[in-house]
Amino acid sequence: MDQKERMLAGLPYKSWLDGLPEERKAVRVKTREYNTLEPGDRERRDELIREILGKTGKQLFIEAPFLCDYGSNIEVGENFYANFNLVILDVAKVVIGDNVMIAPNVAIYTAGHPVHPDSRNSGYEYGIGITIGNNVWIGGNVVLNPGVRIGDNVIIGAGSVVTRDIPDNMIAVGNPCRPVREITEEDRKYYYRDRVFDVDDY
Repeated sequence: MDQKERMLAGLPYKSWLDGLPEERKAVRVKTREYNTLEPGDRERRDELIREILGKTGKQLFIEAPFLCDYGSNIEVGENFYANFNLVILDVAKVVIGDNVMIAPNVAIYTAGHPVHPDSRNSGYEYGIGITIGNNVWIGGNVVLNPGVRIGDNVIIGAGSVVTRDIPDNMIAVGNPCRPVREITEEDRKYYYRDRVFDVDDY
């Protein structure tokens, strides 16, 4: 196995070998262009983000600035929206489902380093994939750590640090992030806390 194959297999690898720096440089050229496009240039923005990401649905929009390591290891489903300052360290797969919304300043980290200083100083690092289900809303300033799975219909509260899997249909908050309650049918009538919708087309 070369170092890229080791990286994608979740094994310890060295990031400066076997063409990996060149791949990172190539995506930085693209994200730099993406992040400096005129706001009205929707056509080029859409074209470029599809070049950067490994797989996309028909409808997606990522506000600039957006940064990633490789881009090719990121898959997003239908109707994906990410607000300003999304950072994805995609040394492993990041798979995002349909109807996902990401608030500003979210960090998705598949990358990590060994705990022991001797091991860490060896230059080896690793990546463990992250999965985000369908119909998920991730609040501002959230951090997702390597290996986590966010279930379907989940809300992650602002400022949370996710270190463990979050089951389907949960609101989860905190550092470390923990489920606090299930989302139920009763929640349908509210748009914010105890504020009831005054429209019926939702």
